[in-house]
Amino acid sequence: MSIALRTYPPGETLTDVRELYARMAALGREGRPFAVATVVRTVGSTPQVVGAKMLIDDLGRTYGTLGGGCVEGDAFAEAKRILEEGGTSLREYELTEELAWDTGLVCGGTMWINIEPGTTALTIGDRDLLPEVLAASSTGTPIALATLLRKDGHDVVPAGRLYVEQDGSSGGSLGDPDLDARSRDLAAETLRAGTARTTALDDATELLVEPIVAKPHLVVAGAGHVGLALAKLAHSLDYDVTVIDDRPEFASRERFPDGVEVVRADMVEALTSLPIGWNAFIVVATRGHKLDAQCLRAAIGRPARYIGLLGSKRKTILIERMLRDEGLPEERIRSVHAPVGLDLGGRTPAEIALSVLAELSMERYGGSGRPLRLGDDIYERAVSRTR
Repeated sequence: MSIALRTYPPGETLTDVRELYARMAALGREGRPFAVATVVRTVGSTPQVVGAKMLIDDLGRTYGTLGGGCVEGDAFAEAKRILEEGGTSLREYELTEELAWDTGLVCGGTMWINIEPGTTALTIGDRDLLPEVLAASSTGTPIALATLLRKDGHDVVPAGRLYVEQDGSSGGSLGDPDLDARSRDLAAETLRAGTARTTALDDATELLVEPIVAKPHLVVAGAGHVGLALAKLAHSLDYDVTVIDDRPEFASRERFPDGVEVVRADMVEALTSLPIGWNAFIVVATRGHKLDAQCLRAAIGRPARYIGLLGSKRKTILIERMLRDEGLPEERIRSVHAPVGLDLGGRTPAEIALSVLAELSMERYGGSGRPLRLGDDIYERAVSRTR
């Protein structure tokens, strides 16, 4: 079956799930029926991750992507059927080597895609969570949506939903108090990590948890050469970026890419007063030890999930001693990533920025930082199977 899909012009792919929730609200205001297709489970190598979504409205317009190719085409056709007939669908797609060769999708994996009407996609119990999700995806309180997936032979079916907010409040049920309690704990843990994942509960059930958080926000105290490099790279990685400095020649709008917020102000006062939410990453990179310590003290008092200090090991030890002598709690001091960054060996401002942003990515996605290169044993086994 040949299925025509909408081709996205540049900037229209809406791959950011936060944009998709805003699109859901817009379609709702227009009275436009739509379906939501979500990757709820993956095994092996797949073209999209758990939590990826695509919206399909009654006019055949699509927003977001499930990875392209015939998988997306089939999901599109199934979504149109659901819009016409009602109901829901959860389908398995095995990405064989032949399929990968023909379509460009990554081979060797399997994806499960759930498709449901937009009217029920964010309804848990009797509560429509779209307002909370929209707030969480901008600057509001993070929230996690959890869906129970029950295995039925080779099939997987949704079997209940609940939600957990950052303050611990929750709603919805999976039908069993003990299962609810365990799932709420897993949802809260995943919410702290900020990245969607599917976790096996037992041999027959899994829990999909989708945290809804604001766009990552990098706040750099210090607009020197490294601060400039950090702002440029983070901006290209789609962070919201704020750079703070009290020197006019450094806090100059012209030095930074469009879209980067440049704040010329006392750095300590700015770190204390600027809006900084949970999904913020603060990097202190000022011109001196004393100012670094003052900025670090202010940063520690904010709700940001990550605080880093640029500099040498000697500088780190000196500043930690200063803060300890001032009576700051040991656990808060040691929560700071100092010196900030991964050991990549680079020395230029751009290479230092790469090191810092690599650590931020590892923090966001729970990566290991290890090389992805295949080990010799895995390579030899794979090659031997093709001989």
